[in-house]
Parts: sequence; structure tokens; C-alpha cells
Amino acid sequence: QVQLVESGGGSVENGGSLRLSCAASGYTGSSKCMAWFRQTPGKERDWVAAVRTGVGSTYYADSVKGRFTISQDNAKNTLYLQMNSLKPDDTAMYYCAADSRSPIGCPRTAVYYSGWGQGTQVTVSS
Repeated sequence: QVQLVESGGGSVENGGSLRLSCAASGYTGSSKCMAWFRQTPGKERDWVAAVRTGVGSTYYADSVKGRFTISQDNAKNTLYLQMNSLKPDDTAMYYCAADSRSPIGCPRTAVYYSGWGQGTQVTVSS
């Protein structure tokens, strides 16, 4: 099973940028999709972006499209999320996760993913 560790969160002002990293270890070869989710207290974990690991296809939630970029470095077993033009609504705990079952595309629901890390906090001030 894959183990994931997120890093790179922090506090920025409205309009700022951050790059999150997700280091993967364990049996990474089984992952079909890697994704970022975010969660605020009392709310469900929301899907942010995903990448189909074999072909590199990327998918984004409408709320982040054009501002966030998901990428992967296979040599380093690391997933990234470049976040630009950050808004206060982007404030959340960010998690990465892996899906090993989807035959095509990438799921947008947390239940299909595993290997959740401890998360990294992103805070955007207005």
C-alpha cells in the first residue's frame, strides 16, 4: 500500500502562491490516479485536482481551474499542486491520495482513494 506525506502549506495573502508536495512511498506502482483534496472544519473532503499517472491526463474542479496546476515527478515519486491567485476560500487542510482501481479517468470522490497523509494547512488572508 502506498504511503503519502504532504508538505508545503502555509499562510499567504490574497492573490499569493504556494506549491504543495506529496511524497509517496511503498507500492507506488499500483496507483492509477493521484489526487488532491481539501477540507475545512465541519465539511466534507472536497476533490481539487487529479492526474492519471500513466498518461498524465489532468482534471480540475471548476473552482480551481486556471489557478491550480497538478503535476507529478515520477523519478522522485512526488506529486505537486502549484496554487496561484489564491483566495480566502482556498483556505483548508489539503490532502493527497491515491486510487488504484479506476480503469479510466480519475474519480472525484474521496471514498475511491486511499493512502491519506496527515495533510498540510493552507491559509489565505484577505
